[in-house]
Amino acid sequence: MVVDETNALLQVKGITVRFGGITALDSVSFDLPRDKICGLIGPNGAGKTTLFNCLSRLYAYQEGDLLFEGKSITETPVHEMTQIGIGRTFQNLAMFKTMTVQENVMVGAHSKSETGFIGGLLPNAKTRKEEQHLRELADDLITRLKLTDVAHRQVGDLPFGYQKRVEFARALAAQPRLLLLDEPAAGLNHEELEDLATLIKQVRDDMGISVLLVEHHMQLVMAVSDWIVALNFGKKIAEGTPEEIQKHPDVIRAYLGGD
Repeated sequence: MVVDETNALLQVKGITVRFGGITALDSVSFDLPRDKICGLIGPNGAGKTTLFNCLSRLYAYQEGDLLFEGKSITETPVHEMTQIGIGRTFQNLAMFKTMTVQENVMVGAHSKSETGFIGGLLPNAKTRKEEQHLRELADDLITRLKLTDVAHRQVGDLPFGYQKRVEFARALAAQPRLLLLDEPAAGLNHEELEDLATLIKQVRDDMGISVLLVEHHMQLVMAVSDWIVALNFGKKIAEGTPEEIQKHPDVIRAYLGGD
């Protein structure tokens, strides 16, 4: 799959990140087209999460550029990332555990709110209308992610697999055009993995959202990805279709060692 730059939603251009004398990313470049799922793989320490943190603007990079819809996001503040259309889940869950599932998902849509802090303190017809809209958005996502039965339960009382789905729904509530999934399969059982694979494909097919996926569960990556980028020791060592990546000698060497 050769990505036409005019169709690239995300362009990673020569990103280099150094922490003191350690180079975490070394001139990494690739493109992610619209409405596609891209898997980002590599052994521990390959630089996957570092790249995610650059895309979220949590880390600065010393060289290169990141283009989203053709515009550099290098100077975009962290708090504006959801507004421009980039959403993210994290390895470690960060739920509001005493709030309900519905309330947690509604929080994800805060970037779309127009009423502001004062409007929240002094509700009026406009703020009540907006809150109703956010509740309807949350309820739609709750239905999509099969969370209806627990919508009004506190998140902290739910099993881990349910909490992961709540985090997924909260990220989608911001209506991103690009969703960054950071090890979404961690801690899930076999049945939950199958549900996750179906959900990721639905996000692409039904909602028109591109996905960049960091995941160690290779079966999931190969099942859902249209394109895969492999990193090792901070460098890109390969990119291609799942079939090409499975046979690529540098990828095999990175995971299994030897020649």
